Amino acid sequence: MGNTMKTPRASTEGGEETNVASQTGQESDFLAVLYDYPSADISQPIFHVGEKLRVLSDEGGWWRVHSLTTGRENYIPGKYVAKVYHGWLFEGLGREKAEELLQLPNTKVGSFMIRESETRKGLYSLSVRHREVKHYRIFRLPNNWYYISPRQTFQCLEDLVNHYSEVADGLCCVLTTPCLTQCTSNHSIMNQVPPVVMRNKNFNWRSIHRLEMTGDTESTLAEIDDSCLSYGLRESIASYLSLTGDDNSSFVSARKKKAHRE
Repeated sequence: MGNTMKTPRASTEGGEETNVASQTGQESDFLAVLYDYPSADISQPIFHVGEKLRVLSDEGGWWRVHSLTTGRENYIPGKYVAKVYHGWLFEGLGREKAEELLQLPNTKVGSFMIRESETRKGLYSLSVRHREVKHYRIFRLPNNWYYISPRQTFQCLEDLVNHYSEVADGLCCVLTTPCLTQCTSNHSIMNQVPPVVMRNKNFNWRSIHRLEMTGDTESTLAEIDDSCLSYGLRESIASYLSLTGDDNSSFVSARKKKAHRE
């Protein structure tokens, strides 16, 4: 991408310099979803516009990815995403799609991106969210320095971003955060199944065995009724006790008391 960033370099054994970022990647590099995939008219989308994806592998026209928004892992076609470098440099993104991303919910004033021309490598535009999305052409000098206004030039795009993050200097506002930084999704929350709440069960099963020795059916049934067991399970236990030959009148009495309380 030309002289876009100041990148640390490391020396190999042969003395040749290699780009460290190209070998290891950057934590701020990701894929941005440009279109719901699959589209809603086909099925429920797996990935939604504006999601940030971490690349797991390149499958030749498809990416195997991990969503930083929902945690899902799946495949997505390359044409549904844009590569993003350093958190704010979008590759091959048009003006319309840039505006759509910058107008997503939770996107703050001053959110920005620099996007590389879809048709001509090395040409860039700065898009900034204000009252509306503003676009600024970034010009390039023969010595590969960049500028928006000719009175202020920069050796690389990183310097340009740093400068306009401190002062507006002719822009609509100061640059605050890269596009999609604060963009979150509620899809995972909406689709979550509520956790199962386990209730403590105070019923002591040993009381059944005690019943065989004491014959105290009524007290056992009262303990069942006062426990956290469900109505259906209490009824089943009560029926079982009644079939063991205990006093049927006590069983009926206990059931009537329970029914009266409920």
